[in-house]
Amino acid sequence: MNAELLAKYDRARVPRYTSYPTAPHFSPTVGPEIALRWWGGLTEGMAASIYLHIPFCESMCWYCGCHTKVVARYQPVTEYLEHLHREIELVANAIPGRLKVGHVHWGGGTPNLVTPQDFSAVMAALRTHFDFAPDAEIAVEIDPRTLTPGHVAAMKTAGVTRASLGVQDFDAEIQASINRIQPFEQSQGAVSSLRAAGIRAINLDLMYGLPGQTKEHCRQSAELALSLQPDRLAVFGYAHVPWMKSHQRKIDEAALPDALQRWRQFAMISKTLVAGGLQAIGIDHFARAEDGMAVAQRAGRLRRNFQGYTTDSSEVLLGFGASAIGALPDGYVQNSPDYNKYGAAIAAGHPATTRGLQLTAEDRLRRDLIERLMCDLTVDLDQVTARHGAPPSQFDPELANLAEFAADGLVIIDSRRVTVPEEARPLVRLVAAAFDPYLISSQESGVAKHSRAI
Repeated sequence: MNAELLAKYDRARVPRYTSYPTAPHFSPTVGPEIALRWWGGLTEGMAASIYLHIPFCESMCWYCGCHTKVVARYQPVTEYLEHLHREIELVANAIPGRLKVGHVHWGGGTPNLVTPQDFSAVMAALRTHFDFAPDAEIAVEIDPRTLTPGHVAAMKTAGVTRASLGVQDFDAEIQASINRIQPFEQSQGAVSSLRAAGIRAINLDLMYGLPGQTKEHCRQSAELALSLQPDRLAVFGYAHVPWMKSHQRKIDEAALPDALQRWRQFAMISKTLVAGGLQAIGIDHFARAEDGMAVAQRAGRLRRNFQGYTTDSSEVLLGFGASAIGALPDGYVQNSPDYNKYGAAIAAGHPATTRGLQLTAEDRLRRDLIERLMCDLTVDLDQVTARHGAPPSQFDPELANLAEFAADGLVIIDSRRVTVPEEARPLVRLVAAAFDPYLISSQESGVAKHSRAI
């Protein structure tokens, strides 16, 4: 990829496709009544996964794009957890029978801002209302700066199997530029304490494209990350969206790397991690060959959901907490992101659903296609259309529109198979976007905004 091509494609703003259709296209026409009807259509024993959103932090990292806020006292957290308990009960009572849970993911914010006692109580509530598979994966996003022995003990008792630690970059100056001071020894200590407690599956998050960051910073951080022997790493490009996240205005835009620098930073991290024995997964993950995610990719069973790449094949995702999204056979439901409105709805005994989307047959077809592209970097259009009973010519217009991408080396079209070559792996979102009529419509109207393609 040369500078000219990078400049050409970096102008595009495209989704990360953790769902299709993507969240900006959800509508308020899907509200509490529809959510109740969709939950009521589930059947006992269905495989399910659970997402719990904890929207609080002790301090704000300036790069953050998550739905969270800083709290100085624990009282707001206590009140929020009371609503979370009521919501779990409300949703479970709306489902005719107990679902079988294979995955639980605590996200945020900072889940380990919750006290060990409160963490244990929420896990106990989930087990009261749902049946957990014996090999259920229970994952928690962790801020190493606030992890305590009490948290580790509570997680061990609750059956946590995987911990995902935010790192971003190990360089002190880069950390200062994003308001997240976290010495390597702090991350190292967190990993050691978790493993000592039997929580041995460790994920680390790294970032590129941060203010003042260089290719050398990225190499050093990747090498330090490898020294912790993680099972998986997620490598995210910083998405500068100050129109959506006002705290990002504290970041010096002049210090942000350009498209070519970002590309080289990601390439350096990728090269370092692969040389260290990890397998590249999709656009932004790396995993050891024996890890379940790498195994799933090799078998063509890798999936993508609101938490990113996953081995979870459940047809049901229940989202609990403010802004949490659920995925059901009929469509998507999202809770209000407003803490007060979320709490008021739950306190009144109603779902906090404020928007969502009912899936059409074409949505399901395109979702299948885009997921395979995002997971495998290749898709056979004839196979996808056959699975959904659609005509083989369904995607002829998109194939024609990909001609320029093919000429630039971003995609290889062999009959009706579309493949993104290894060297263009980070740009697979651009190819996926060519099959997204919602995005094309929103771009024409100026409605939805997304992060840079590179």
